[in-house]
Amino acid sequence: MIPDPWELAAYTLERQHPLTRKWVDDETRLGLLAELHAGVDVLLATDRSIAESRVERMAPGTPVDAMLNHWVAVGDDLSAMLSMRFEGLDVTKPFVDASPLSRPLESRDLPALAAVARDFYGIHHPRYVRLWSSEPVDAFPGAVRDRRQFAALITDLQPRNVPPGLVLTPAKALDHYEDAVRAYAAVDESHPDHQAQAQLQSKENLEESVEAGLLFDITVDGVWAGYVSALTESEEALALPAYVVEELILTPTYRGQGLGTHLSTLMAQSLPTTHPILIGTIHANNTGATTAATRAGRQDIGGWLLQPL
Repeated sequence: MIPDPWELAAYTLERQHPLTRKWVDDETRLGLLAELHAGVDVLLATDRSIAESRVERMAPGTPVDAMLNHWVAVGDDLSAMLSMRFEGLDVTKPFVDASPLSRPLESRDLPALAAVARDFYGIHHPRYVRLWSSEPVDAFPGAVRDRRQFAALITDLQPRNVPPGLVLTPAKALDHYEDAVRAYAAVDESHPDHQAQAQLQSKENLEESVEAGLLFDITVDGVWAGYVSALTESEEALALPAYVVEELILTPTYRGQGLGTHLSTLMAQSLPTTHPILIGTIHANNTGATTAATRAGRQDIGGWLLQPL
């Protein structure tokens, strides 16, 4: 039987990093988590019309049940919500998400989770199971590193020793989008793993950020040096009242100068005061970005790991 959204919310709250439970009271967080689970996990487990649409789009000819979410018993004391996913909606990159769990994840659970993922979704040939934990990176031997979430109260992110000439200005248009495309291409060429770790947001998404006043031009001594932007509605907010860093890119000329540390704090102080938290997702292997985030005062509050199938 599928738990109701409030049951799922209670399970998920138990698994959150203790620091985040100091930032937002449990009652508020439970309500936000319940809303998130109702609109995603429970909906995808119960609405067959959505599953049928996903089958038609992603895997024609496969059973509808193999596209529904499933709440399954993994062991005597663990249940999980399994969900069939595709990286970037790419049908050649299937995986199973098993982030909603009835208790915190333990290393001993990984083989059993892999087994049930194959049982329910083997027809799609998923490449891995994705899981979320607030435990430190590399806490699960044998699992593959994935993205981590770095967060802080905005009031704790105070700009210090900002290099002269480094400025953030609200963008009024996407005048430098093609420059950003070239900047990403340059990073990908220098660091082949980067393309799998981060991609430039679509032009449409960035235009929405412009309209919301959440896209900023980075300039150094008046010269355009990159973009930084945020969102206010994202699953990656972990049901926190947070701004989620959507984009952070510097042109090659300004990379490797330690500017990333200051961009987190400058953006935090430039955002509206509606939400008290700044959170951003960074691949665990992107050491430059994770170092910049922690130096700015953001803390690792958890992230995803991949169990290969």
